[in-house]
Parts: sequence; structure tokens; C-alpha cells
Amino acid sequence: MTSPAARTALDLTDGLPVPDLEDFYRDLHRHPELSLSEHRTAGKLAGQLKEAGFETAEGIGGTGVAGVLRNGDGPTVLLRADMDALPVQEETGLPYASRTAGVMHACGHDLHVTWLAGAAEALAAGRETWNGTLLVVGQPAEETGQGAARMVADGLYERFGRPDVLLGQHAAPGPTGLYPHAPGLIMSASTDVDIVVHGRGGHGSRPESTVDPVVTAAYLVTRLQTVVSRELAAREAAVLTVGRIEAGTRHNIIPSEARIALNLRTQSEEVRERMLAAIRRIARGECLAAGCPREPDVTLGNSFPETVNDVGTDTAVAAVHREVFGTGTVFDPGPAMGSEDFPELALGSIPYSYWFVTTTPADVWEKAPGATFPEKFSAVPSNHSPHFAPDLSTIAPGVRTLVSGALAFLSVA
Repeated sequence: MTSPAARTALDLTDGLPVPDLEDFYRDLHRHPELSLSEHRTAGKLAGQLKEAGFETAEGIGGTGVAGVLRNGDGPTVLLRADMDALPVQEETGLPYASRTAGVMHACGHDLHVTWLAGAAEALAAGRETWNGTLLVVGQPAEETGQGAARMVADGLYERFGRPDVLLGQHAAPGPTGLYPHAPGLIMSASTDVDIVVHGRGGHGSRPESTVDPVVTAAYLVTRLQTVVSRELAAREAAVLTVGRIEAGTRHNIIPSEARIALNLRTQSEEVRERMLAAIRRIARGECLAAGCPREPDVTLGNSFPETVNDVGTDTAVAAVHREVFGTGTVFDPGPAMGSEDFPELALGSIPYSYWFVTTTPADVWEKAPGATFPEKFSAVPSNHSPHFAPDLSTIAPGVRTLVSGALAFLSVA
């Protein structure tokens, strides 16, 4: 038996203007904008919302967009899409590839905005079928972990009302037609760490008169690999990545300092704190062993919280997605090591559901090496790859996931 939410969602998305949405997507993809510079993207989304009848505001938290459609008594449901691109040079070869050198929508946020615009239009056009309030949010700066918190701090909820439930989704690699849900932890926390190793610079011909921070940094990078492999239990999922190491200016100059940039992915605060303590201990130890003139500087940078779905909320969304797309399309993938700032919109208490939509083109998936799902999953272009190119056939389903998710909580007539 199909629920009223599923039936209504199928009705409202039966005649989606797919060619127009595809054109909208291609335009966004051609013109990517980095975090907190999403002025054009925000304007395009705001235009779509105004045309659909939403009360719309721009510039929230910098470049954020919000649109509200009040449609009688009922719950307030927030639908969110992030808008920013990445500092990546596109290598897809697509006819609608980025026209901005060194900037690309390599994470699918252009697709997210397209899905959101389509869902907003469909729900507005079919407002006689539901009651409640729909709050649509185009969020800046997800990639830097700033955007959601900035929008909240800038009075998003004071201006538009506090929602009863939050819904969000993300493009992911995998054969098209799958909608992974996890009732609980679905995305990990992320913490950036910067280390400065202080040495004593000098001429490359006289290393004995220096304290070489490059050598110390090299030992430190190697030793840091033991934090996960030797200080955490096998059941404690975590990742430590050294993403950048910088030192020196010339071949024959031993510099006075070296800089190391780390990223941690953790699934509990206790593991995160243990890893940070180990990093500080190892950094001090290596610098002491090398005779550095002072202790290293260890500072924390951008961070993302864990994304933990409310069980009841996510179960309800997953159920309607099974009805709309078929039972086999929804499954629990377990928590991913990727991170999101979406939970900042929840203020610690608003229930939310966050899920994935697989977007790898069928021919790319079939040609990928490997015989099993995990092998192919590892081989196809993933988010943040210069080759990441979602299949445009996912535009209509991605709109349908948001519409059906919203109708699972709005009062369906």
C-alpha cells in the first residue's frame, strides 16, 4: 500500500521540467564559485525561488539564500543544498565544463542546488496537496565548514522560523538509482591541524651549524602514521592524512621552519581527543630529539561535527524513498569518513535526515575495473576528483527524493 506522501510525491514530480533543470545545472557547472563567493549561484537560486512564489532573502551569513513558503497550519520542513565549488582544475572534458580556471564543481553542489530548485518548484506548484511551511536554504561555504553556522548566526531562524525537521542529501559515487540511508551516524567529524616545526636555518654546506626542520618534519610525518595503526583499537575507525608539507625557498638554504597540515576523521569525540593528544606528544618528542630551539606550534583549524541522523526521522524518509524508488534502492552503507557542516543547522536538537544519491553514469560504472561493488566504487571518479561528473539522469530522481522526503512530514491533504 503506497502512503499518501509517496503518492503525492509521484504526482507532483510526474511532469518535472527536466530540460530546463538540465540547462540550469549546466549553467551552474560552467560557473563555479568558491566558498563565500557564491554570488552568482545564490542569485540564480534566489531567482528560481522567487518565480515559484517563495518569500526570498539573500546575503544570509554572507552569500546564503533562504526562501519560505507558508501554506497553512502544519510542520516546518527545511530543505538544504550547499552551493560552493572547489579549487580544482576540471578534467572531465564535458561540453559544459567549468569556465573558471582552477575552480570546479567537483563535489556535486551544483547538482544539489538544481535538485533543491526543482523540489521547491514542484512543491510550490502542488501546494494544494499539503499544509505546513517549507523553508528552502541555499547554503554557502560547506567545503570550509563555515556556511551553516554563519547562516544560523545571521538570524536564519529568527527571520524565517525554527524548523521542525531538517532534510539534506549529497551526490555520491555509485551506479545511479541508489539512495543510501543510515539511521544514526552517517558522516564523520573532521579536524584540521597545523604544525610548525622551528629549526635554526643556515647554509646547505654547513648543516652542522643548523637544526634542520625539514628532516624533523620528515620524521614527524612518518611517525604520525602510527597514531591510527598503533594507538587506536581496530574497532575505532579513524583517518589521519598529511595533506601538505612546506619548507624552504632555495636548494642550498636550510630553512628556519617547516609547516605540516593534517586532517583527522573521527567518529567519536573520545577518539578525536586521543588523536590530538598523540599528535602533540609526537610533535614535541620529535622536535626535542632533533634539538629544535623551541617546541612546535600545534594549532587546530576548521572542524566539522559528526553527522548523526535522528533514527525516527531517517527511518520515515527511507520508508517513503523505498515506496517511491523500490525496496532494493535504499540500504544502510554504514558511516562514511566524509564530513559535513549540515548538523550545524540542527542547533543540537532539531531532528534531521541526511542521505546519499548515487550519480555515476552507467557506462563509467560498467567500464570501471573490478568485479565487486567495492572494487568498482574505489575505481570510479569520486567527489573532489577533477573527473567527477554526475549523470544528468539523476536530476529528476534527486528532485523526487527531496519532494517525497518533505511530504513525509508536511501535512498531506
